Amino acid sequence: MNAKRIFITGANSGMGLAATIELARRGHEVIMGCRNEERGQQALHQARQESGSDNITLMKCDLGSLATIRHFAEEYNKRYDYLDVLLNNAGVVNLKRKETSDGFEMSIGVNHLGHFLLTHLMLDSLKQAKAGRIVVVSSGAYKLGKIHWEDPNLHSGYNVIKAYAQSKLANIYFTRILAQRLEGTSVTVNSLHPGAVATSIGIDRETGFGKRILASVAHMPFFQTPEQGAETAIFLADDASVESKSGAYYYRKQLHPLRSKAEDQQEAERLWTWSEQQVGL
Repeated sequence: MNAKRIFITGANSGMGLAATIELARRGHEVIMGCRNEERGQQALHQARQESGSDNITLMKCDLGSLATIRHFAEEYNKRYDYLDVLLNNAGVVNLKRKETSDGFEMSIGVNHLGHFLLTHLMLDSLKQAKAGRIVVVSSGAYKLGKIHWEDPNLHSGYNVIKAYAQSKLANIYFTRILAQRLEGTSVTVNSLHPGAVATSIGIDRETGFGKRILASVAHMPFFQTPEQGAETAIFLADDASVESKSGAYYYRKQLHPLRSKAEDQQEAERLWTWSEQQVGL
């Protein structure tokens, strides 16, 4: 087995931490991207302990701040000369409307725009790898989504499903256009639906609101553990069978057809252009 160098966003909890532990256990080098240093250090300790690997490091990367993403990319490129896998896993769900430090609505800002910029800044490193892979954690919630062009940052009429579904449809549009642009290179990109996973994604970081809800749903039979939810992302990051596959959407480690709206080329290109403008590319 060839050991890969893998960078995972949102690696300090949930599916990101589960993927870190499993990929490190398999002998890969994992770099954990975390927004919060203290939580990141705790997760790093846990990941090393549970995986039995010391080949795990921590780097600060806050997807809610374009400046921090740029700083991370600079630091990464000083330290490393290639990247085999970029696992765009970090995600937020907010019951109340919040904004990133750049003034984007938090769901579109973190789940889409932060990863959009990060991926662009990491492309050169991915192209230095033998077969670079980009894995985008989307969600079946994309089916409920549309891009609200009149108000993409949802200043009015905000609700959590509207915001989250828009960001997850954006993930799929991004994956599809990026795959087209990467044709003829050694880099592939695929998206996935992890299934319904009991993670802390919906818990308010300031107030802790949502903890009781999480505790109740975690025991429901149709909710997966973070380990189960991470399986498809791990498969796309590591399995030899998908090395040359690109632009596809997976669920339970299988190719999964997209609903027609997700294949709207014009909407996807429009989102790409808008995203470039938002992040200053």
